Amino acid sequence: MTRTTTRPALSIAALATVLLTATTSVAAAAPPRPEGRVAAPPELAWGPCALPGAPAEQECARLPVPLDYDDPGGRQLTLSVTRLRSTDPAARRGSLLLIPGGPGGSGVRHLAVKGATLRQQVGGAYDLVGFDPRGTGGSTTASCGLDEEDRHLVTLRSWPAADGSIADNVTRSRRVAEACDRNGGAVLRSLTSANQVRDIDRFREALGEERLSAWGVSYGTYVAAVYAQKYPHRTDRWVMDSNGDPDPARVGRGWLANMAKGVEDRFPDFARWASAASTPEEFRLADDPAAVRRLFLDLAAALDRAPRESTTPGVPLTGNRLRQALQNALTGNSFQGLARLITSARDPEATPVLTRDIAGALPDEDAAISIAVVCNDVRWPAPSVPAHQRAVTTDRARHPLTAGMPVNITPCSFWKHAPADRPTRLTDRGPSSILMIQNLRDPATPHSGALRMRAALGDRARMVTVDSGGHGAYLNTGNACGDRTVTRYLLTGERPDRDMLCAAD
Repeated sequence: MTRTTTRPALSIAALATVLLTATTSVAAAAPPRPEGRVAAPPELAWGPCALPGAPAEQECARLPVPLDYDDPGGRQLTLSVTRLRSTDPAARRGSLLLIPGGPGGSGVRHLAVKGATLRQQVGGAYDLVGFDPRGTGGSTTASCGLDEEDRHLVTLRSWPAADGSIADNVTRSRRVAEACDRNGGAVLRSLTSANQVRDIDRFREALGEERLSAWGVSYGTYVAAVYAQKYPHRTDRWVMDSNGDPDPARVGRGWLANMAKGVEDRFPDFARWASAASTPEEFRLADDPAAVRRLFLDLAAALDRAPRESTTPGVPLTGNRLRQALQNALTGNSFQGLARLITSARDPEATPVLTRDIAGALPDEDAAISIAVVCNDVRWPAPSVPAHQRAVTTDRARHPLTAGMPVNITPCSFWKHAPADRPTRLTDRGPSSILMIQNLRDPATPHSGALRMRAALGDRARMVTVDSGGHGAYLNTGNACGDRTVTRYLLTGERPDRDMLCAAD
């Protein structure tokens, strides 16, 4: 049953998960490149973090990393890193790294939100550590210099026009790509999954660990999988939570395209809740789930034709802004805000109150990293407007809740720089030390994509499927079976003998 308890978001970008798309053939990517020898990192100078809501003992430090690992003695960037030390040094078995989602999620903030709960689960077995990836939070950031109108989620994502046309998306995508090229510089070009993997290994060295354990979430599962592929001898107990399709020909592009199915998988949870007799009357939208779906689609279409003025000056409630609100709500485990927005939008006497996630623009640095990583990771095809228009038209008919957005054109089609690294093909070669956990109805990284990750890893992994909705499974849905299975593995190394399903609580 879907809970209505509000839980902290995994990250700013976890609401959007992966904003953009990418495609390439492996043969078209740059060949592997030799890397220079990087000097040992300096000792980390730990000090208080003073983060709101963080455990008082949480510490932070600064870690220098090369801008370009081919030139290790050249320009250095700085990563913000963090830790919660083991409460029982005698029981400590290593460091457990939290790898944030996004691209653009803050690992420092993630540890602040989840650290106390995770510490309760694993006791003194680990130092809990995290980091802000380059381009994020307290680490060195880059800017595209985007206009405010181009930094809203509803414009960062390529939602088609009300009639399904994509002309405005083409214009905006070209404008954003040109701004990033003009203003981003070498730092923006360095924002890649491959460099995040290298930075993690640099952090491991600075911690003095021969091997790391990890808990990667959302986009962080891809980073975790690539690290385990590149450095298998440096991984210990490896948890991957909310997994995407790792096919190197579909990195980014597949993540976004799969969201159309993910939203369809998840929407029935909302529809059942919004029509249940047990739901408070102020949030009930209809008497049965089918009527909730019709109501939502009809309202979005009406707002396409006639947007409603909201309480946020200059930001009307449009059909696409309502669709974006739906995606954000389905990602979490609270539906009340979405129901309230729908109710007010249907009332001609009310003025809809937009929630913060759809009312304002992202900071330029957050927008920049969410764009840059997927555009830098792989080469995109030439921007064929007719091909994208055909794909949007087909997808709108097949998945009306997402209205063609997941297959629309993005700035990556106009990106100026070729990838510096070949996309990593994940294989089953390496230690059998990975535990995957996945919600059955995840709107952002759907179960179908996670099955492709599972197939790629072969006997290296076991997968726990949780009969729940929303994005983020471990310590996020309240499923005792899923939480217990992951915690047992982190504490004892014991995994299920085979893939398993955890029933709904």
